[in-house]
Amino acid sequence: MNNIISTTCLFLLLLPLTSCTTKNKEVYLVEFEENTNEDKTLHEIENTHHSYLLLVKETEEDAKASLLYSYKHTFNGFAALLTPNEANNLSGMEGVGSVRKSERKIYSLHTTRSWKFVGLDRSFDSYEEKSNETNGDLLAKGKYGQDIIVGMIDNGVWPDSKSFSDEGMGPVPQKWKGVCQNGTEFGSTNCNRKIIGARYYLQGYESIYGPLNETDDYKSARDKDGHGTHTSSIVAGRAVPNASALGGFARGTAIGGAPLARLAIYKACWAIKGKPKNEGNLCTNIDMLKAIDDAIEDGVDVISISIGFPEPVKYDDDVIAKSSLQAVRKNIVVVCSAGNAGPVPHSLSNPAPWIITVGASTVDRSFVAPIKLSNGTIIEGRSITPLHKENIFRPLVLASDVEYAGITSANSSGFCLDNTLDPIKVKGKIVLCMRGIGGRLKKGLEVERAGGFGFILGNNKTYANDLASDLHFIPATAVTYENTLKLIQYINSTLNSMAQLLPGTTVLDTKPAPSMALFSSRGPNIIDPNILKPDITAPGVDILAAWTAEDGPTRMTDHDNRVVKYNIFSGTSMSCPHVSAASVLLKAMHPTWTPAAIRSALMTSAKTTDNTGTTITDETGNPATPFAMGSGHFNPKRASNPGLIYDASFNDYLLYLCNLKLTQNISITYTCPNPLPQPFDLNYPSIQIHKLNYTKTITRTVTNVGRSKSVYKFISKPPKEFSMKATPSVLKFTYVGQKRNFVITVTENREELASESDSEKYFFGWYSWTDRYHVVNSPVAVSFQ
Repeated sequence: MNNIISTTCLFLLLLPLTSCTTKNKEVYLVEFEENTNEDKTLHEIENTHHSYLLLVKETEEDAKASLLYSYKHTFNGFAALLTPNEANNLSGMEGVGSVRKSERKIYSLHTTRSWKFVGLDRSFDSYEEKSNETNGDLLAKGKYGQDIIVGMIDNGVWPDSKSFSDEGMGPVPQKWKGVCQNGTEFGSTNCNRKIIGARYYLQGYESIYGPLNETDDYKSARDKDGHGTHTSSIVAGRAVPNASALGGFARGTAIGGAPLARLAIYKACWAIKGKPKNEGNLCTNIDMLKAIDDAIEDGVDVISISIGFPEPVKYDDDVIAKSSLQAVRKNIVVVCSAGNAGPVPHSLSNPAPWIITVGASTVDRSFVAPIKLSNGTIIEGRSITPLHKENIFRPLVLASDVEYAGITSANSSGFCLDNTLDPIKVKGKIVLCMRGIGGRLKKGLEVERAGGFGFILGNNKTYANDLASDLHFIPATAVTYENTLKLIQYINSTLNSMAQLLPGTTVLDTKPAPSMALFSSRGPNIIDPNILKPDITAPGVDILAAWTAEDGPTRMTDHDNRVVKYNIFSGTSMSCPHVSAASVLLKAMHPTWTPAAIRSALMTSAKTTDNTGTTITDETGNPATPFAMGSGHFNPKRASNPGLIYDASFNDYLLYLCNLKLTQNISITYTCPNPLPQPFDLNYPSIQIHKLNYTKTITRTVTNVGRSKSVYKFISKPPKEFSMKATPSVLKFTYVGQKRNFVITVTENREELASESDSEKYFFGWYSWTDRYHVVNSPVAVSFQ
């Protein structure tokens, strides 16, 4: 992580846009009144769209050139370059529902100890031979994801990585209808029985920014950045023994969660012109819309999207939300990252209830790089930076004491900002730089510029225990807020303070784990306070996975010429594909389950405790709430046999959207019934109540997917501020697939509430259904009027 937004997982950057001024043309979305696309080929659809454009364009060539994309599934219409006059003429034509300028929303992109940590390490070494096992192992029962197709909406893939070998894999599934699109350094031979398809999308990008600069990125599905390669290998990478990051950190077998799944690559995100890779990527809405549209048409089973917007976006303004609903309609599971804007409340992205929204947490592996002080004290630090210089005691100084005189203010002193350190005072020393202002990697570059030997990144109170394992350019380590105070006290109390940076090592089975990542975006969901988000958390900190050979491990292209085959990276971009892989295994094991059933199984089986047996904590060491971790840390083995599921159909989502008056804004023709069910009655595995006025009843339905004859009892764990009860409190089932309805009544305990209640303050509880074999957990969040 270089800074929370750009490097951890490239979560969305909002950039100033320049209009396409060629003949005053801009991108418009033309939507038709009736959707008659389902039985047509894409070629037929394109011809229809071309015929409309011929009516407003001067020549056939101009009509063809102006058509950017024709959509079949996600949007009933096309994207085209039009003048305002041409758009106005189109809007009056028969059959045309609307013509509107494309919203200039620019998205961007938001391993392997993690699988062992969640219990999916069994039989990894010889999974090809054991894929027909029928024992209790989820990997075996899920056939390691064999023949399940995952659509990766990202910034491409490095197909040469051993993680994408197709050795021993069978023929491409017959249901696959996609292509392997030729482009720069990417041809049909780069697809195989692992990467079965690849496409790229530039029309939206180039309509805004002009032609792609091919020194910045490949004009193809090849990944020059590393992000798409990393996420793809987390989902479905083959077993690669003896993989490690630079310096040998995290050495072991790199493998994806569903190593026999197939990958379909959809490159919709591109380098920012003239910027180093660590400053992010960008993805235009019409490019992403087309990528998801093609993924649906091609026949994928799961779509993994580590992309989002820097702030919550209304469903009808969010192409990920709108197009994902059409994917779910086709029984495709859609998994998205929650974002990297945490720990700020209300910051999560991708909150639509038909999406599985994933936060990021740690695993039980640390990269310990201690500091030894001259008095013999050892201070623990974290780093994945190899010690490449003579390792001896050196003077330890505070950055604020070695700055140029008068160059910084009281608010900017001590942060090792660019050109602030005095080489005369820094040469040969170890500098303690504070975290909070400026990029972490750039601090090391500033110490290097001033002639320092190395530096220590010290947390302030905000970052507390959140430690970044960065790959710096000079010897370095990072310390907690508590240890930062110890170092400051030592420097201020010692006449000749000296320190030695000790070599870093990989330490396994660390405790407590998991804990929430500071950068992971938080709820509550402000798009619709009836839906609790995120849904779940998964490993997203210091994940080892495949990398491109065209980008250094820090992605700082101006400084980093190092080449790695595997890299350690962090972000919700990394946690999202973990849940995508788990969804692959569940879909293989339960082919008739809906996307909602798979989400429910993952959520209700998630763990809320760490490996010490206590509640999962956040970066401050306090118990994490469902607004950080959702239902908890994903537990794929338990998810394979959840006992009960909360199912929901496409029609249920339409009824939900009727309440929000959005069915006409998401390319769906649907007549809403009267009366409507309440939006909070959407059959979701969690409950969020905003501004409770004394009491509320919420209806839910569970489906038995466990033992045919079973009895479940209700258990609740509310806080003192409210109570919960279920009617009935016992659910009896006599066959698999049987459904039972129940009502949850939530009532405020007025005597426990402050006299002036804050409607933005939430209180959290849990309820469960349990028989002798299963515990089906659901979090509840409540605020009061």
